[in-house]
Amino acid sequence: MTLDVTLKAETPIPLDVSFRVAPGELLALVGHSGSGKTTILRSIAGLWRPDQARVAVAGAVWLDATVNLAPHQRRAGVVFQNYALFPHMTAAQNVMAAMDRPDRAEAARILAMVHLDGLADRKPAQLSGGQQQRVAVARALARRPQVLLLDEPFSAVDRATRERLHAEIMALRAHLNMPVVLVTHDMNEAQLLADRMLVIEKGRVVREGTTAAVMADPVSLRAMGIREVAAMLPAVVAGDEEDGLTRLDTATGPIFLPDIDARPGTRLRVRIMAHEVILSRDRPTGLSAQNILPGVIARVQPGDGPGVMVHIAMGESEIVARITRRALADLGLAPGDTVHAVLKAMSVARDHIARVATPETPDG
Repeated sequence: MTLDVTLKAETPIPLDVSFRVAPGELLALVGHSGSGKTTILRSIAGLWRPDQARVAVAGAVWLDATVNLAPHQRRAGVVFQNYALFPHMTAAQNVMAAMDRPDRAEAARILAMVHLDGLADRKPAQLSGGQQQRVAVARALARRPQVLLLDEPFSAVDRATRERLHAEIMALRAHLNMPVVLVTHDMNEAQLLADRMLVIEKGRVVREGTTAAVMADPVSLRAMGIREVAAMLPAVVAGDEEDGLTRLDTATGPIFLPDIDARPGTRLRVRIMAHEVILSRDRPTGLSAQNILPGVIARVQPGDGPGVMVHIAMGESEIVARITRRALADLGLAPGDTVHAVLKAMSVARDHIARVATPETPDG
């Protein structure tokens, strides 16, 4: 069920975008407020019609010059920022409201998928913000959608709840084979969840590519802030240490991070911020930072100012270090050189770690 989207409009904001989302792929639309992200999502859902448009899923046209299916005719599951639950209905009733044929047993099954077992008869006011958001996700899935649209779905909850919801979306993705479009201004969220990203600025796509490529490109992220440049490092939980650190094994060696609540063997992705990485030609000693990973310089990407991005290959993955041109010259670094990347354990935020879910192990 591939999603194909082409949208053009002059008002309420200029819009000129075109993209495709494959089955099972999560595409993140990122950009400043007012850049057009939500307008794109509303166009797909049938809540707004641009001047010129084509929206098709699996070859079936939802919108073009002659076709404009109503929202209820489009098999799109939508999760809004403010949940948009019916306050007078229970969780189960909210879910059943999205079904063609209300089925309480099916509603209970879907609520169980988002870990709301036993809460089917509670109304929204009796649920926490995170639980309400889970009901909104369950309701979207109850439509048996061909496309899942997420509009800033986690911005209204606290960080701990947001982390749990991220993990649940990752687990659900392992079971869903549909295109997913996520609108977010949170670059950490986009990088943890998305396969590909579109950077939207003033209604136009300024950069499109894999999450790794976009997040390592300072030019495309200038509007987001250069400090957001980061890479995702795959790792596997090895076990907890006596001093409160958890050992993670990576392709080129171990790293130690504060107390990660995960079983040994759990696969993770760790978000490494480029400005937190220090480089050394030789393996350094006498440092307080003990996470030292060897790698090979894959390429050096100059910027407009005094900084450069050094991409370091570690197995089949890369991390990125943001250093000055002067440091690059002093160290004499060039592609092909072996280098050691130094990372402080306390520089990795707890919400910069994501589990890698699989159908066999949905909880990571």
